[in-house]
Amino acid sequence: MVRMSRVIAAALLAAWALQIAIPMTAGAAVVEGKGKFAGMVFIPGGPFSMGRSGGPPDENPGHIVHLPAFYIDKNLVTWAQYAEFIRAKGPAGPKGEMYLDVYDNDTQIMNIKGKWVVYKGYENFPAGEMAWQGAVAYCKWREKRLPSEAEWEKAARGADGRLYPWGNQKPAKDLAFFGGFRNDVAQVGQYPAGASPYGALDMAGQVWEWTRSLYRPYPYVPKDGRENLKFHDARVARGGNTSREGEELSSTSRVPVYPGRLDSGHRYFGFRCASKTELLL
Repeated sequence: MVRMSRVIAAALLAAWALQIAIPMTAGAAVVEGKGKFAGMVFIPGGPFSMGRSGGPPDENPGHIVHLPAFYIDKNLVTWAQYAEFIRAKGPAGPKGEMYLDVYDNDTQIMNIKGKWVVYKGYENFPAGEMAWQGAVAYCKWREKRLPSEAEWEKAARGADGRLYPWGNQKPAKDLAFFGGFRNDVAQVGQYPAGASPYGALDMAGQVWEWTRSLYRPYPYVPKDGRENLKFHDARVARGGNTSREGEELSSTSRVPVYPGRLDSGHRYFGFRCASKTELLL
């Protein structure tokens, strides 16, 4: 009995310590970037709870991850923004890697008289045909980078262990764009009530979002090779898309995207960029 009491006491002490280590973020201040960080929101450094025990197998176990401070785009990259990149770099990379599938009818960028332009009316919709290499190259061109899946998850759910960007409430139509066909999307930034604790928008629904991370089991260990950009294997996409519902839209949900789809993209893969910062708040 004495030994059992000590075990219970130790467990309670650990739970109490975890609550102190991970403060509630419901009232977290939204800090928008300026200068080279314009259009981004600040994610403070520190621990957060990643994954969840009791959820789908690839989200287990829930565990604590420590991250330095960083910035992440407030909105998904739009067709208008991506068209700027295509005008500068063209539809393919130096090794033939796909930046834009010019033969896909769902691509909203077209070449008219030698100039890459966006179909009228689609300028502010999320660029949702992205091959992974195009997303990596775009972020690099912007002097940013794709977020790791750990960075993405912290930006989406904060540090209080919530299931969705807005909290633990089930998805509702005023919080996110979801429940339609996979090629249905809304203009970016139309669901402010569904913002993450740090002010990032559209982190549930819309399009799956590319991360830089290889699809590997938890716990997340950033130095185990899963952040190797040169390794050609399945990468993690986050956030769900418009055909998903319920907990499929959770901030812990993760899917592997294998090389065939990784190299060509599809209508329901988009992205946002992140950036390291030395700014201390």
